[in-house]
Amino acid sequence: MSDPAPPHRSRETVDGLDRAAHRAFLRATGLSDAQIAQPFIGVVTTQAETMPCTMGLGAQAQHAKRGISVAGGTPFEFTTIAVSDGLSMNHAGMRFSLVSREIIADSVEAVASGHLYDGLVAFGGCDKTLPGMMMALVRCNLPSVFLYGGSTLPGWLDGRDVSALDVYEGVGGVMAGTMSEADLARLELACLPTIGACPGQFTANTMAMVGEALGLSPAGSGMVPAVYAARGPIAERAGRLVLEILRRGGPLPRDLVTRASLANACALVAATGGSTNAALHIPAIAHEAGVRFTLADVAEVFHRTPVIASLRPGGRFHAKDLHDIGGCPVIMKELILGGFMDGSCPTVTGRTLGEEVADAPSPDGQIVVRIEDALSPTGGVVVLRGNLCPDGALLKVAGLKRLVFEGPARVFDGEEACAEIVRRRAYREGEVLVIRNEGPRGGPGMREMLGVTALIYGQGMGEKVALLTDGRFSGATRGMCIGYAGPEAALGGPLALVRDGDMIRIDAAAETITLAVDEAELAARRASWMPFTRGRLGGVLEKYAAQVGPAYLGAVTHSGV
Repeated sequence: MSDPAPPHRSRETVDGLDRAAHRAFLRATGLSDAQIAQPFIGVVTTQAETMPCTMGLGAQAQHAKRGISVAGGTPFEFTTIAVSDGLSMNHAGMRFSLVSREIIADSVEAVASGHLYDGLVAFGGCDKTLPGMMMALVRCNLPSVFLYGGSTLPGWLDGRDVSALDVYEGVGGVMAGTMSEADLARLELACLPTIGACPGQFTANTMAMVGEALGLSPAGSGMVPAVYAARGPIAERAGRLVLEILRRGGPLPRDLVTRASLANACALVAATGGSTNAALHIPAIAHEAGVRFTLADVAEVFHRTPVIASLRPGGRFHAKDLHDIGGCPVIMKELILGGFMDGSCPTVTGRTLGEEVADAPSPDGQIVVRIEDALSPTGGVVVLRGNLCPDGALLKVAGLKRLVFEGPARVFDGEEACAEIVRRRAYREGEVLVIRNEGPRGGPGMREMLGVTALIYGQGMGEKVALLTDGRFSGATRGMCIGYAGPEAALGGPLALVRDGDMIRIDAAAETITLAVDEAELAARRASWMPFTRGRLGGVLEKYAAQVGPAYLGAVTHSGV
């Protein structure tokens, strides 16, 4: 006769004579004896009125709670923070965006561990909330399901779909004289018609796909728009699913996050021309599982994976369009059939990824094409290496018309100095604009540069200049923009030694980035180098700067499992 299953860990909170006060606290929340006797399942969201991305998550959580209750569990809803990338863009508030990823993961761990929950259902909306939640689930390693809250519907103006990206670039158009302020105002009013995250293949939708590829999210759940009624049943199923995982003993998040599933995630990002931020977040999720998966590993998969989805900003379509033809499973099925994804990886349902997507529709030929008709033979994001960026730097090549750029450097210590030059259009075609000291530690916080890159693109200069930074780019960034350069300038990386006029060559086809300065000169510059300082930080930024690791390892803040 087999040994009885161990009691759920929540029983440590409520069972026994010395837990009388604990039970009293729970009864004060309105729970019955029967509910106290059931497994405890946390339902965590970033519900807030601070942005459209998070405003629907609380309603979806109610459906998840119903699923938990129906399946014999007791749900406990709680929330954590979210920092809007859209509202923090292009000012000092962006320093808190990537930091918020760590705060989310830490806070979910604190509540789930402090209360000894038996499982979790987690919802994310805006960019950093998705990896933050997934990192928390893998760290806690409880029966768990992650759900993306869905994107906004695209706006409609003058016969075409529009999004917030069009507004960012429209500002540059007004500065360049190619768009009127009246037309920009019309665009501003039309671009975000509903709640939800940005609808292009920017960071939120990219990371929603990562969740499906890793098996942490049910296949097909991510591209359903935020306002669709179908999100209710998806959330209710997630609640039931956590109880199923609890009763059968798996699979747990660390069973799902393996080298094979991480490679699957990278392949899906590459095939969709996804956000460069994925190359920062995927290693961070891997870190929580005790798997070393670096920027080099990401690059290897990107290099071998073709682009088969035409999604903005590199392509034409939005998340809703992909949902209309079958969602993410359409892409995953095609990649599995082509040998670019491993269909044997397990998923949160207990079935393999291949089984989950077996009945997905075939590519429609426009939004998603077959492997043999690939839009590009290699991934939409490449990792560049050379004497300027030994640890690598990222360039989104999806949609680029030219893959080689060479020009003189124009160096800026911080985003604001460069942004001012761009606003005044006081830069020249052919230059490589270098924004340094914006890395994880030097920023601190590794700000996104969409404000600058969108202005450049809107001014018609997207591929006439290059931009290189140790900071990040938004998933909406396009043009000859290279980010995540490492080692970062604050750590004395080669980027710290670049001077105005130095020639820089970028060759995306060869995946190289080279500073045309000899080693003797670089050694002389290094001998006289002094770190850039911003003054005393205090608060969360001070703690983050003291703990954060390099970008190529995911910019994580703890030693791992």
